[in-house]
Amino acid sequence: MRAALQRRLLVWFAQHRRSLPWRNSRDPYRIWVSEVMLQQTTTAAVIPYYERFLATFPTVEALAQAEEEDVLRLWQGLGYYRRARHLHAAARTLVQHHGGRLPDDPDLWRSLPGVGRYICAAVLSQAFDRPLPIVEANSLRVLARLYGYRGDPRQGAGQRWVWRAAQALLPTQRVGDFNQALMELGSLVCTPRQPRCAECPWQRWCRARQLGEQERIPPPASRPVPVEVQELAVLIRRGSRWLLCQRPATANRWPRLWEVPHAEIATANDARAQLPEVVRQLTALEVQAGQPLTTLCHSVTRFRIHLHAWSARYLRGTFASSFYTAAVWVTPQELDRFPLSSPQRRLLEKQAAKAVNLKLGET
Repeated sequence: MRAALQRRLLVWFAQHRRSLPWRNSRDPYRIWVSEVMLQQTTTAAVIPYYERFLATFPTVEALAQAEEEDVLRLWQGLGYYRRARHLHAAARTLVQHHGGRLPDDPDLWRSLPGVGRYICAAVLSQAFDRPLPIVEANSLRVLARLYGYRGDPRQGAGQRWVWRAAQALLPTQRVGDFNQALMELGSLVCTPRQPRCAECPWQRWCRARQLGEQERIPPPASRPVPVEVQELAVLIRRGSRWLLCQRPATANRWPRLWEVPHAEIATANDARAQLPEVVRQLTALEVQAGQPLTTLCHSVTRFRIHLHAWSARYLRGTFASSFYTAAVWVTPQELDRFPLSSPQRRLLEKQAAKAVNLKLGET
């Protein structure tokens, strides 16, 4: 059975594999970058970022020599910026202590920032054919259904079971292709809802299909009830320029990214009245509250954040802050120079577009 499963999956993969820019490469650096980007991000979203990133940093040496702010600027929009910082830090470690080599050495890889069991196995199996299994959302779903495993393979005993199952199923050759094929099968055929069992190369052996339990194996992941958070963001204008502030490296969210000043508030009902004091506490500047601009909603871990954006006019004062590490006055055309979080980028791009349309209307 094991040999048949391996053979059928690899034949299916040869016929149905998607053409992706990081495939057909045994370069561990390119594989590493792709796998880091693909964590918690869709393949379609990653492709343009991957191509821009490799065009700018084609080698581990180029990435190691870059400034962190340049790395973050290319990463903005992908989210989970800690991935980019770990990638950058690991590149510097490889260059400084290992001559820029990316060897077939699991112990070395696991010692790098941001490299856990999955990344280590993904790089080494694809670049060097090392017999290490990969377990992620797609492959664990395929394996749970194949063997009819009714527990939760994401945690505890279930997680230990699925890694053992993945290891036991590995072929002795083409390990990288097999790992990719397993993930591809889960992405294209063995989907979370309405799996296309008739197209599956493993349909003959699939226990969940035999039991009619495809939709219930594995059980859905439990999701915590989101905590609603209200925040006030202030776009401070000084002539044609806006104030951008840099978050500290120790911030829980978006460390060292740039943003307009914002803070959590109890309620948005009296945002205008709160605005001058919020700005004073964050920047020591005196401002005059303007008009509401927009409200953006986004999720961060278990928090659902409602970002209420207002305009304000600079009156007087010199920037000083016990939170932000730096501040600059920029024109809307200069925003591309600064790495911004996704909600801040959405906010500022929207206001920049309005400013351009307003200027065009005046001419």
